[in-house]
Formats: sequence, structure tokens, C-alpha cells
Amino acid sequence: MTANSTAKSESLTDAAHIDASDRKILNLLYAGLNDAAIARQLAVGHRTVQRRVQRLMELLQANGRVALGARAQELGLLRSPRTALPTP
Repeated sequence: MTANSTAKSESLTDAAHIDASDRKILNLLYAGLNDAAIARQLAVGHRTVQRRVQRLMELLQANGRVALGARAQELGLLRSPRTALPTP
């Protein structure tokens, strides 16, 4: 087993720890919203969103927000772009 496949299997295991609110954050990030806009959408604090994004980056072994989106998409955690934003 290579280091890359080991890291990938660990990420798949970590993806099981992602709850519905984490998925909402991932989808809103994917839709292009910043932390402040996500906080307003979800009625939580800005710092709460920042901490959750940081935790998601650690769980999915992503080095940045773009890499986080790519990993989430790779693991099937995202909805299509058209349905990423909730309807008002």
C-alpha cells in the first residue's frame, strides 16, 4: 500500500465524521461564499465557521480552501453547484 493510498483511505474514514452542518459549510464554500456570508446563512458566528473550516481541512487533509473543495468533491460530499445554495 502506498503512502498516497493510505492517506486516501484515512480521509475516507475521516469523511464519516462529517455531519450535516459540516456538509452545509462545504457546499456553501463550494458555491463561493466567504466565512462571513456562511455564518449569516447558517445563523452562527463568523469565528465558528472559521474553526469548522479549519477542522474540515484537517480531517480531509487539505492544505487550503481550494484543496478542501477538491477533496470534498472527490469524496462525494458536495451537491451540484445549482443546489449548493439554499433557496430563500
